[in-house]
Amino acid sequence: MFNQYTKVLEDLKSNSHFRNVRNFEKKDEKFIYFNGEKLINLSSNNYLGFADNQKITEEFLNTVNNSYSFGSASARLLTGTLPVYNELENTICELFGTQKTLIFNSGYHANVGVCSCIAGNGDVIFSDKLNHASIIDGMKLSSGKFFRYPHKNTDALEKLLIRERKNFKNAIIVSETVFSMDGDIADIKRLVELKEKYNCILILDEAHAFGVFGPKGIGVTETLGITDKVDLIIGTFGKSIGSMGAFATGNKILIEYLTNRARSFIFSTALPPINIAFSKWIIENKLPYTYEKRQKMLKLGEKAGSESHIIPIIIGTNKDTVDTCDILFKNGYFTLPIRPPTVPEGTSRLRLSLTTEIDEKELMHAISLAKQKKQ
Repeated sequence: MFNQYTKVLEDLKSNSHFRNVRNFEKKDEKFIYFNGEKLINLSSNNYLGFADNQKITEEFLNTVNNSYSFGSASARLLTGTLPVYNELENTICELFGTQKTLIFNSGYHANVGVCSCIAGNGDVIFSDKLNHASIIDGMKLSSGKFFRYPHKNTDALEKLLIRERKNFKNAIIVSETVFSMDGDIADIKRLVELKEKYNCILILDEAHAFGVFGPKGIGVTETLGITDKVDLIIGTFGKSIGSMGAFATGNKILIEYLTNRARSFIFSTALPPINIAFSKWIIENKLPYTYEKRQKMLKLGEKAGSESHIIPIIIGTNKDTVDTCDILFKNGYFTLPIRPPTVPEGTSRLRLSLTTEIDEKELMHAISLAKQKKQ
């Protein structure tokens, strides 16, 4: 009965494609402790060092003084909403200058929920080819049709819009701002132009930009001054904020529609109140004081050849990528191989993910080690 699954697993192992869950001894804002080694963590989304930070955790817990429980025991639309949930949603609205916000349990829940219900029968989605798997899965679950345009190729997108827009009721353009595996940035201004020209809804996933880009940490749309031009913005609390969960913020009608139709929201037990409170506390009390550190981190990423704090080093084959990670491990760095289907075939890579705690010398040494193996 299990033969077909066993064969798949054997094939994965023979192609250096097998994944397993690693058990870490502990983590902090810079290091990860694994197999008895203390390693510089270059595979974390803990960009601002808030997660696994004992000082931050203790300060928060002393502030809230056991005011929040560790479980909600219900979905938001049943008995799973307490005042702190609405307070966090209002905080996001104030930060972004948007009409309404809805909290989801994760970035995956948010993108699947949004993309699966915004496009109904007779609607269409135009999606960047390298958008995250959660966006792709959401589109597949929708009742609408979808097209994937070549990565960041807005000319190709416009040709699709010219050819297809007239055939559908609502049209949605969806893109990440900072792409999670390449670290490059979409042409957001051009996407806004196309949205307005062809009467589309624009949805942007700022998951890797929220908390990093912009004076207030809103994201790439803030740096460009066009936050108000976007219909829905997706962001997460599980990366820069060091907490858990995600949000969609923007047009009131769309948020209310999501509240009533997004299955990943409706049928999920709400996040623990303690996590909601922590996200709110970080955004209000810690994020405003990180601008200089964030700018330094972004400048380091730029010096390493990236448009952001995510630095891809494309190796090619799965085996060579796994071997490169082993070399870095032996030299005091923890990196993980990024392989298909996360990235296209033949582009397996290291995804060096910066935090504000990593300095230039450490990063450049890691890049040098990776490129030596690549050569």
